[in-house]
Order: sequence, then C-alpha cells, then structure tokens
Amino acid sequence: MRLLHTSDWHLGRSFHGHSTLPQLRTVLGAIPGIVREHGVDAVLVAGDVFDHAAPAAELYTVLAEAIRGIRDAGAIVVMISGNHDNAIRLGFQAEWAALGGVHVLTGPESFRHPLGLSDEHGAIDVYGIPYLEPMLQRDLFPGERIREHGELLTRVTGEVDALRAERGNRSIALSHCFAANLKNPDPDQDPLAAGADLVWDLTSGGLDLVPAEVFAGPDYVALGHLHGRSELSSSVRYSGAPVHFSFGEAGRPRGAWLVELGAAGLERVEWVSLPIPRPLARLRGTIDELLEGEEYARHAGDWVEATLTDAVRPIDAMRRLRERFPFCARIEFAPEGVRPEHARSYASRVAQRGDTEVVDEFLKHVRGGEGLDEGERGLLAQVLVEAREKVSGGNS
Repeated sequence: MRLLHTSDWHLGRSFHGHSTLPQLRTVLGAIPGIVREHGVDAVLVAGDVFDHAAPAAELYTVLAEAIRGIRDAGAIVVMISGNHDNAIRLGFQAEWAALGGVHVLTGPESFRHPLGLSDEHGAIDVYGIPYLEPMLQRDLFPGERIREHGELLTRVTGEVDALRAERGNRSIALSHCFAANLKNPDPDQDPLAAGADLVWDLTSGGLDLVPAEVFAGPDYVALGHLHGRSELSSSVRYSGAPVHFSFGEAGRPRGAWLVELGAAGLERVEWVSLPIPRPLARLRGTIDELLEGEEYARHAGDWVEATLTDAVRPIDAMRRLRERFPFCARIEFAPEGVRPEHARSYASRVAQRGDTEVVDEFLKHVRGGEGLDEGERGLLAQVLVEAREKVSGGNS
C-alpha cells in the first residue's frame, strides 16, 4: 500500500495580511497528479486542515475541490483534526463522508476504533489521534489526573500499542502534536535540536512536548503541527505545511512523504516535492540597491522581506518597493554604519530629550539640516506653555 503523508493545510491563513488561498489552491491541486503518478492508495492529512475554528464558506469549497481531486485520482482520504480546527465542525457528516472514501477522524476516542484498510498482503489498521486537549478530554481516562499533552499522548499511544498487539495487523497512526527526540536528538532532523521555529519553554503553538519514543510501535506515524519537514525516526515524520506561511521558513522544501508498506510493514519512504507558487525572498541592501540592482529583478513575483540598510529610514519605502516587488510583505530597518544608539527605536531615543530639542531635530531631518529659527522657537515655546496649562487644568 502506498500512502501520501501531508499536514497543516491551514486553509484561511493569511501571510502578512495577504491571502494564501490562491497558492494553496495551486498546491493542493497538484496532489491528484502525484496520486496518479505514484499509485497512491491513501492521502493522509495530519491535522490543521483549517486555520480557524470557524472557517469561511469559501474555504469549505476549496477543501471540497481538493478532496474531490484526490478521490477522482483513485486515493481515499484520511484526516484528523489539529489544534486550529474545530473538531466538531470538521467531523460533521463524517459518517456519510466515509461512504465516499473520505475518513475524517476527529472524535476524541477515534484511536480506540482503528480504520480498517487492506491490500494484497492483508489488513492495515489506521489509528487516528486528533489533537486532544488534556483539560477537555478527561473522560478518556476517568479518575486519572492528566494535565499535560505529552502525558496524555503517552497514555493514548500505550492503549494503541495494546490494540496493535491484540489485533496483530500492520498499522499506521496519525497524530497532531509537538514531538521530539529527548534522548538522542539529531541536529539535522529533529525539530527540537534544529530549533524549527520553536519557543524554548518546550512548547510550540500552545502544545507541550511529546517524547517521540511513544510513537515507536506503529509501522508508520504521520505527524502534523510543525510546518517544516523533519524525520524523528525512519517511521516517525513530519511532512510540514504545503506552502510557506512565514519568512522563517524561507529555503525549506515543501512537499509530502510517499510511504510504502509491504507484507512485513514499512518498506520505503521518499520525499515528493510540491510546487511553490510564490517563493520567499529575503533581500538586504539600501532601498536604491533593491530598486535598481539587476540581481533583484528575478524576485518580482516572490513574497519579499526587505531589510533596508540605509543610514536614514527611507520615506514611503513600502510603496516604492512594491512598484518593483508587488508582493513585498515586510520591511525591516537595519542601518549599517550607524552608531547603536541611533539604531534604537524613536521612542527610546527621544525619551530623555526636551520637546524643543525633539522638534528641532525633526525639522533638521525633513528640511535638509535646517532646524528651528528664532521666530519658530518663540512660537513653539508659547504653544508648549498653553498645552501644559490645558493638561494641568484638566487634571485639577
């Protein structure tokens, strides 16, 4: 049996205020071609199908298009809910969807009722472990005080392992969590060791750490939640998101894992790339260099993050940059050759200065070095006195 492991579609997510739906439509539209080319039997979606708990109606249409394309190509669909999904909404009508080859496993007890598949070698059990919130799923293990996600997943996978031993079939698991190798992390693969956009209180996106070792039992474990591709072991992997959702993901591949099960279990896993409709470009230089340099012309159709090194912050920088880079989404200001105190925020630089000094410096900046003249100083002093009187009168 051949499986295609994907996750974190995040339908409805924006990219610095821009919709990612056109890019997602293109990428999800490429999956049926992969299904046909590689003879995929099932497409696995390991959670975070939507980006919000209450998706807009248009997003359901996009999801339906993606699923219809996969089914027309000959593969079934198996998906679980993630921490961004509303499990009840995503799982609505799951019973009827299953009749059409679309298996939506969102119930807290889904892992106790494995989905049965089969190939020429016999039965395969699929254990769906949707995102489970410890404080909300206390009924899973009555009488037990489980407060952390890692503790809950350890308990869940222990029950899955018991079911696997009892049933004796080859098995696949889907889980949406933040898993990492705690004992021997691989700096090149493990998300914790590699620092894959994680915060260092051992949580990511509100999920606490799950030891990767708890997933050692099934023949293959399709993980979701982290947006970068990673391999915790030969059989436990993250596929990452199908499109880039932040500039921190620049340079990271987008794709899915093609998984092949044989008679004895896992036989082969290989990476299949997905198209990148709008690449990420992180450009650095003065605004004139970015606007005039020939080497930057190829980024006209990319999402652009521009780090401007001008000594003085350019006026109307975003508008000017978007004339050349229509999809410039973010600007950073990092002046080169400027003393550190001048690179601080405006508020911190003026905090210890008088009002007259601040106005004088501002006028010098906008008038080519010409500050307050005597007449303007007198007028400004009068205005400041009147303003202070109004403030003190209003506080009396």
